[in-house]
Amino acid sequence: MATSTSPLSRQPDKLDYLSPTQFKFNIHQLPKVEFFCTAANVPAINLGEAIFPTPYKQIPVMGDTLTYDNLSISFIVDENLENYIELHEWLTAIGFPKNREQFSKFRSSTADSPIITQGISDDRGLTTGAAQLSTSARGMFGDAILTILTNKNNPVVEVRFQDLFPVALGALDFTQTATDVEYISVTADFSYKIYDIVTI
Repeated sequence: MATSTSPLSRQPDKLDYLSPTQFKFNIHQLPKVEFFCTAANVPAINLGEAIFPTPYKQIPVMGDTLTYDNLSISFIVDENLENYIELHEWLTAIGFPKNREQFSKFRSSTADSPIITQGISDDRGLTTGAAQLSTSARGMFGDAILTILTNKNNPVVEVRFQDLFPVALGALDFTQTATDVEYISVTADFSYKIYDIVTI
């Protein structure tokens, strides 16, 4: 038997809309990038589906594995390229295009992750569990928080990214044909283990 619900009880308590400009992005590993950040996103997630075959219509069945899109941010590059360089160094340390010392030097002296929660590869390319890492072998991963604000700049939700690392850094495009000064902005993409949405 269907139950009736009063329309008044179904009305939302808050009628304010979410503003795309009310946010704050924090990433412990990149303080200069954080300061100049102009855009960030809550990545899309996709559950997918399986198809159950029948002699008639195929029946979709809910999937069992979530896939997460990359976190993408944009930031204005400062005049001395300090924020671009700090992200560039993190990316090249992971890929070490010249020698393995780029990886080990960054991990031992530059990496600034407070907690290591994921296995990483050592200088020989061997995977090492987080529990086996010494405290001096600080992580190549970082944590980030995207704080969503109200129209009065009060925080309401935090999107917390765990074990984050850069996977792409956009180009610096210079031109003499610009008719007005448009400061250079680049986009960076990060992969991560998971993110949680936490109501404050």
